[in-house]
Parts: sequence; C-alpha cells; structure tokens
Amino acid sequence: MANNLPSEFDVIIIGTVLKENILLSTIHLSTYATSGLPESIIAAACSRSGQRVLHVDSRSYYGGNWASFSFSGLLSWIKEYQEFNDSVNENQAWQEQILNNEEAIVLSRKDRTIQHVEVFCYASQDFHEDVEEAGALQKNHASVTSVNYTEAAHSVYVPSEDESLSTVSCEIPAEQTASSNPESGPEVNDVEAVEEKENHCHDKTHVQATKENEKSENVPTAESNAEQLRKNTITYSQIVKEGRRFNIDLVSKLLYSRGLLIDLLIKSNISQYAEFKNITRILAFLDGRVEQVPCSRADVFSSKQLTMVEKRMLMKFLTFCMEYEQHPEEYKAFEEITFSEYLKMQKLTPNLQYFVLHSIAMTSETTSTTIDGLKATKTFLHCLGRYGNSPFLFPLYGQGELPQCFCRMSAVFGGIYCLRHSVECLVVDKDSRKCKAIIDQFGQRIISKHFIVEDSYFSENICSSVQYRQISRAVLITDRSLLKTDSDQQISILIVPASEAGTSAVRVIELCSSTMTCLKGTYLVHLTCASSGTAREDLEPTVQKLFVPCTEMEKENEEVAKPRLLWALYFNMRDSSDVNRNSYNNLSSNIYVCSGPDCGLGNDNAVKQAEALFQQICPNEDFCPPPPNPEDVVLEGASLQAEAPECSSSLEANAETCNTSLYLGNPL
Repeated sequence: MANNLPSEFDVIIIGTVLKENILLSTIHLSTYATSGLPESIIAAACSRSGQRVLHVDSRSYYGGNWASFSFSGLLSWIKEYQEFNDSVNENQAWQEQILNNEEAIVLSRKDRTIQHVEVFCYASQDFHEDVEEAGALQKNHASVTSVNYTEAAHSVYVPSEDESLSTVSCEIPAEQTASSNPESGPEVNDVEAVEEKENHCHDKTHVQATKENEKSENVPTAESNAEQLRKNTITYSQIVKEGRRFNIDLVSKLLYSRGLLIDLLIKSNISQYAEFKNITRILAFLDGRVEQVPCSRADVFSSKQLTMVEKRMLMKFLTFCMEYEQHPEEYKAFEEITFSEYLKMQKLTPNLQYFVLHSIAMTSETTSTTIDGLKATKTFLHCLGRYGNSPFLFPLYGQGELPQCFCRMSAVFGGIYCLRHSVECLVVDKDSRKCKAIIDQFGQRIISKHFIVEDSYFSENICSSVQYRQISRAVLITDRSLLKTDSDQQISILIVPASEAGTSAVRVIELCSSTMTCLKGTYLVHLTCASSGTAREDLEPTVQKLFVPCTEMEKENEEVAKPRLLWALYFNMRDSSDVNRNSYNNLSSNIYVCSGPDCGLGNDNAVKQAEALFQQICPNEDFCPPPPNPEDVVLEGASLQAEAPECSSSLEANAETCNTSLYLGNPL
C-alpha cells in the first residue's frame, strides 16, 4: 500500500482490484492487478498512447463485478455483503485539503451494486473444524478479509431431505448449525491434493485417468453401484479443501469468435496473455428435456433429431440469413413483426423455429423484431468456423482473466497500480467546474487531467436521478453435465425460454473442469437473466427444471436423470450499461463514468464504451495499437541490426497452438 505516490498523472482510474494466484506445489505466489473490463481496456489504450496512468481502489475483495473468485474468495465475498454496513468515515483530515475555491465530490464507501445474496448448500455436510483450503497460505488479516470455513458452512442454509427447492427459506440464518457426517465420502489428503493439482494445471489428464483405472481394478466386484456412487459423491469438505480449483465469475459471458473483443485482443497483441476453449455444444430445452442443437453444416447433416426435409429447410433458411441484406424483398414487409412470427411465416417446423429462435439467434420471443433476429442469426453464423465448430470462446480460468490481460499491457507501458488504497473525494474547481485532483486516505492530493470512475463509487446524491436495471445471477456447483455424452469435458450454453409473461429467458452456461474453473468431477453452472424480481425468484424455476438437490434420498437412487445440485448462490447485480451520462448530477466534463457488466452474452458493450471514452481523452490516437516488435527496437548508440522480417499486427499467421487450449492467433 503506497502512501507516497507521484503527485501528478494524465489519467486516474478509480476501480482497480487485485487477484492472487497461489500454487503451493511450486511455492509460487503471483499477484495481478486487474479492474473492470472497460477500465482495463482504457488503461491499456492510454498507457500505450503515452499517457501517465494511475489505478487506485479501496476494495478488499478481488475484481469488482467482473471478478473471478476461488471458492474461499467467494465465501469471503458473500460474508462481506452479509456483514457490510454503511459506516461513517471518521477520518476527516482530507477536508483540510479543500481550498476556498474548490468543492469535494465525496465517493461512496458502500457498494450498492449487489443485492439479495442468498446461498444454499445441498452437498453432504461432512466438514470438520480443521478443514481448510489446500495450498492456502497465511494471509495478512489487516489487508485481506478472512473466512473461517467451518463458520461459513454453518452460515449456509441446509435444506432437509424432504424439502424441495421451492420450500427453502429465502432468508439466510445468521447461525445455522449442521451436524457433521463421519460416514461421508473420504477426504483428499494434502499429498493427493498437491499431486492432483499439478496434474490439473499441466493438463496431464491421461496420467490421472490411468491412476483411476488402476484403482478401479482393485474395487471388489460385489460392491453395489449405490455404494460406489456414495463414495464418488462430492462433499462440502472437498469443495472447501479444493477451493483453489474453482474460478467463479460474478458475471457470466462468452466471446464471439468474430466479436469486438476478440478483434481487439488480436490487434493489440494482448491475446498472448490468455488461452481459450471452444464452446463445444449449443443446447436446447425442448419438451422437458435437454437436446443438442445442430448449428454448422456438418452438424445439420449428421443430426438424428431432424428429418431430411427439416435439414434442407434449415440449411436454406440459414443460407438466406447469411446474406439477408442482399434480399430485402424477403423481409422488408415483415420488419415490424417479431422474429418469432416471421419464422412461422417461413413455414419452418416448430422444432426448427425453436432451435433458430432460442439456440442460434438467442433473441426474445416477444420483443425482438425480424431485423433483430436476422442480425443475431447472421452474427452467430459468421462466427462459426473461425476457431472451430463453434461461434463462442471461453477464457481459461474464467472471465476475470480478460481484464488482467489489458492491465498487463498497461503496466508494460508504465501504468501504476495502487491497491487497497482509498480515495476519499474528487476535487472540483468552482470556477471552471473541472475536476483537478483526488485526495486519498493519507490526505495526499494527486493532480490529473482526466478521471475515470466506476459507477458504484458515486454516492446516492450523484445517482439520485439514475434509473438502474438489474441482472439476476445464480452460480451452481453440480455433479454432472446437463446432457451426458461419451466425453465429460463439455462446455455448453443453453437458453431456457421465459415460462411466464413479464419474465425473461434464462441463459445457462455450463463449464467443465478443463476450463480451470471447477474441481474435477464437478461442473460450474452460471444462470443469467434480466431481473423482474429477486435472483432466486427469477432463476429458481429454471433450476428446478434442470437439477435436483443432492440429498441422501437422491444419493441412493441410481436412476436420477438430472444432475445433482451441490451448492447454489443467488444474487442481483446492478446493470448500469444503459445509463446516460447526463443522468448523473453535477459531474465535471473531465470525469468519465464506466458502467458495470451488462446482461448481454458478449463483451461488445464494454469494448465500445472503452473506445468511446478513450477517443474523448486522446482524440485522433490509435486505439490499442500493437506493441512494437522487440526486434525492431533500436537502442540509442547501438549499431543498426539487419532488417527484421515484417511483423503483422495480427497473431493469425504465427501463433503457437496447444492440444488442450486455443490461442487466438490460430484460427482454423
């Protein structure tokens, strides 16, 4: 924590966070400064253009609303929102720094962007007092919020065996006792945990599979399937102990393979800092069951779900969507009706209508127009084939890796990060009405030309005229995939249509362990929709359709068709992406507002916002150009080297590839 920063910068960004990665097996500790995605992109662009950039943030948890947490980090985040109160800052020394011709915009000390946090545990409660996260190091309690894992487990509501999801109490008891279960599945000892982590991190899945096969040969043949299932069941202790295997995103998104963010990552050469996985399946929930949707030409013709007539109809319609702008006579007369009605007029079968509307276009059945649907379908099809047989990519270790990539670029070009460092106020000149400085927790005044502030830092007085939307989110840990196949390493997206008028369709993204976001043998499931009530009210009906709670009664039943729900978190998140800047009261023209995540599937909104703000700060400058080729950099006084081969600004020609992950520079 710095208490003597430089006194002047070109750009100050308020909204930086810290992410820590600790690998005990290699005795390696690494910390990365990251912020929300728009702020990170702006920081990289400004630093790259030669601006002096400072990031500051006062938060004690990692990542703002774009963060990725380990399981223990998520428990800390939950506890913080349950216990946080809007305390008054007793340190008023900063007020002495305000001059007569100045006024202060006091920043909020409470984050009001998260509401209605509810958490439920359905896994076996076999925890003990000494259960703690494998590989965890002792942290400085003064700087990092700590959590007692046994206490955290007790604070979670545990439904009884005969309770359904719909009968669970909405309130989280302050102290809920749960007895330990000595007969629950075996815990992983420390040696096995470290060994398994090494295998996981280095993707040595074939070695792990061999060990499991060897173990299975020693299992007595008389052992029943029910007993085997009981031993393989994931318990709460295992989730806590292996908590660093989880990278749980607060916001759930995917990357379109030809979207603005992918193009920016390639153009700026920032893609070298990240690896990606293809989304392997597009799913549909039809007639009460989950099915895979054929999207590409190969999928359509190999599909057993469609008749030959349906295959021809679908291919003809998708071909039209790819070039619909060249045939206005086909859709001009239907521009004012919904896309759903337009599909009916095209005489597609009900199955094809459902697949196109909910799994390809992924648009609203009631509000999306014909043009909206055609554009969305064309975008989907245009993204197919660039990096495989899927239009979507997911970053290894979660969405929180993306802001880190841009922050690394900013740091390379001189950006300064000051973490867990409070900013008390913005200082505004009364005469010019321009913001001129910030004052930090130590009373230091830091001057700057431009100030970028994340929406959540503004007080209620500044935001009194702002009308916010809300996003409903759920994070689930389950024991198996929504659609079982030969491979257990599937990454899937599923849209569940709205079941009632006035509600929104629910987007479900299921991640497997190869994405480095969850423990092997579990799946991490994200649910997202626009809010019409609390997150639990909006999302629990979908959870009931797709999953069953993991109770003792269910464990004994071998024929359970749905995945078992081990753990669930619900919360509402503020969506400030559509707020007009003029809605904020009395903001200076050189104070720029960054919104939090939006409800959309992609990241285009964040990129557009970052580029628009950058052009206001640095007009006529190139937005995130690639860094110079090191071979082309000639130091002063050094002899001229032979001319280096021409280096393209895109990685597409010569990027390294990997069997288990994808580098953006290697499109197929």
